[in-house]
Amino acid sequence: MSRSLTRGAPSDRRPRGVTTTALLTLAAMGAATLLAAAPAAAAPAPEDETGPVAAAAAPVLAVTPVTEVGSYGQQVTQVVLEYAAPVDASALTGADFLVEDSGYNFRFAGIETLPDLVERDVASVFTTDDPARLLTSDRPEAPGRFVVLDLADSPVGGWTVIVSLCPTFLCSVRVNPDQLTQVTQLGDVHGTDGALLAAGDAAVAHPLTEAAIDREVDQFVLARFTSTTGPVEYAYRLPEGYDPARTYPLVIALPGHGMGYDGQNIGVQLASDMLATAWFQESWTGTDEDVIVLAPQNVRTGKATEGAQAIELVENFLARFAVDSDRVYATSVSYGSQLMWEMFSERPELFAGGLLTGGFPGDADEFARIAAGEVPMWITHGTNDHLLPVARARASYDALVAAYVDLGVPADRIAELVRWTEYGNDAFTLPDYHLASAPTFEDPATLQWLLAQDRNPDVDGPDDPGTDPGTDPGTDPGTGPGTDPGTDVPGTDDPDGTDGTVGTGGTGGTGSTGSGAGAGAPSGASGQLAATGADQPALLAALALAAMAAGAFLVRQRVRTARGA
Repeated sequence: MSRSLTRGAPSDRRPRGVTTTALLTLAAMGAATLLAAAPAAAAPAPEDETGPVAAAAAPVLAVTPVTEVGSYGQQVTQVVLEYAAPVDASALTGADFLVEDSGYNFRFAGIETLPDLVERDVASVFTTDDPARLLTSDRPEAPGRFVVLDLADSPVGGWTVIVSLCPTFLCSVRVNPDQLTQVTQLGDVHGTDGALLAAGDAAVAHPLTEAAIDREVDQFVLARFTSTTGPVEYAYRLPEGYDPARTYPLVIALPGHGMGYDGQNIGVQLASDMLATAWFQESWTGTDEDVIVLAPQNVRTGKATEGAQAIELVENFLARFAVDSDRVYATSVSYGSQLMWEMFSERPELFAGGLLTGGFPGDADEFARIAAGEVPMWITHGTNDHLLPVARARASYDALVAAYVDLGVPADRIAELVRWTEYGNDAFTLPDYHLASAPTFEDPATLQWLLAQDRNPDVDGPDDPGTDPGTDPGTDPGTGPGTDPGTDVPGTDDPDGTDGTVGTGGTGGTGSTGSGAGAGAPSGASGQLAATGADQPALLAALALAAMAAGAFLVRQRVRTARGA
């Protein structure tokens, strides 16, 4: 099965620290270990007329999910069972356990299907001595009390995304606080001393008892920035071994509409797809170069306001962390493209390049300003995108090329500055043809291209690690269709690492603006179009575009006036 469904290659994982949530969870598990191992006060052994009676075998003590983020979102990929003593795993197989999970996927099904359980195949069984090791390793095999059920890579079941709120025809999504993963122990489990630890019982399903170990999400720090127009939730991640004496490229991940902050879905933009997490896995980037990732989670108030907030956040972030100011990039999914068009056209000098996937069209006045600033952009889109018609994306590409032509930029230079890729249905592992970020990120050439962009390529800083971020993938794009930096909330994101909240502590997942199963429109109950009939998304999107364009113009004028533009 393709890695795009769930997980990256095990060899790509490197120790990157353990989060507050994970530490608390694992500390609790450790405490349970000590309690289980500590000698209790002596008590008379029960007896009958024949002598001592054997104590009943202890049940499963705890059940912990392990999740990973793939190009279509976050999914439970392992389940950890805790027992009272070290387990003999030599005779255990997947047939000794039944793992069930919700078959619901917000992209294709209505929320009413959430309780419907499906079986998950158990690919292998092993023991480990410390579940914390699962944060950075697929298979930290060792004698221990923890039995790890490694689930087969499959798109069926275990997705950790549910609809959150639906104030309009567009819904937000969030981490499921009550993931339905459950395990039934069918076979007996024995200790390394041969004693029965837990008898198999097909009538007892064990639900999750512990917070998830979220491999990628738990590596991020959650924080809040106070912009001039209100607070902005965001997440960031520094490279392992971050050194403030050198500088790093910065990738700004601009998520889809449903990942905007709605008051109860904090951090969900990290688990929706690979937009934020891919940059730390060499199998996705094709390079081992260290990067910093910044992932804003704006309240959805419109592109002009959100774009201005994001620019303030970026400027504040640049002042606090060791970022190479010539290598600041942005990448987007769906609605996030609105912010990219806004940010690139308002402040082109800040950015070295952008990767815009499955996005909205730009506004007519934005193309000339982006061209004047020569910000390289690669635009990708699904041919059968059912939410944002591909024709509008092609038109934006054509308009950007025309803006360069109007400036007299040579054709070969335009080919370097503007790229276009259109994906047919076969490029999508799952039939969400709106999520163009999936095939885009599954091709390392696109990520390498972005990391190769540099506003000042002739200058190597003293901290240049000497890593080649990639080579030109050879795609022919020519034939394709002064602000106030604000202040931070005290104690939320101190760069010295003494404050801040790491990870989300959930199993979360999300998406952009909804999607459907197949080349046609989504079902009426599908994901973030839960209140929309099958023939309405394109019309509603067009109306939303017109309204946002009008609002964006007014907000832009206020922002430009405020900074004296």
